[in-house]
Amino acid sequence: MRELTVVNAVELAAAYAAARYAAVLDGDTLLLQVGQPATDLEAYWPAERYVFITAWNPASEPRSDTANAAADALLLAQIDRYRAARLPAWAESPDGQWREPGWLLADLDGDTSDRLAIEFGQAAILAWRRGEPVRLRMLMEPSSDADDDSNAACIDWMGSR
Repeated sequence: MRELTVVNAVELAAAYAAARYAAVLDGDTLLLQVGQPATDLEAYWPAERYVFITAWNPASEPRSDTANAAADALLLAQIDRYRAARLPAWAESPDGQWREPGWLLADLDGDTSDRLAIEFGQAAILAWRRGEPVRLRMLMEPSSDADDDSNAACIDWMGSR
């Protein structure tokens, strides 16, 4: 298991919450936004729970396309092992300078989702239940000022304070 060290976890969470996310279904791009319901996605791809996960750039450190593609192939093998339904997806910074492919999964339980993300060195995933707003799940301990963030209502932190 990889350990993620972040100087300011709140700033990282804010960046992830502000990112743009999307999944591709039958050629249509369905946008996801932290803190908002995913009504269109849920109407076209019904499930009880959803997770966005990527294997790219563990610990938010840029890696080569070759290394990222290899990690993605390993993640995909794990997803297939769990027989989780999946759609191609991506995450992108608001300015479009940072983009990572990933996978939107249906009905994979929370513990398994967390384990996969941690195994692949990820700081966070998106995870939510049908009919609820998309939530950012930070897979690290929060810093002491975590509640000061304006997005705190849609961010879940692993561990306790």
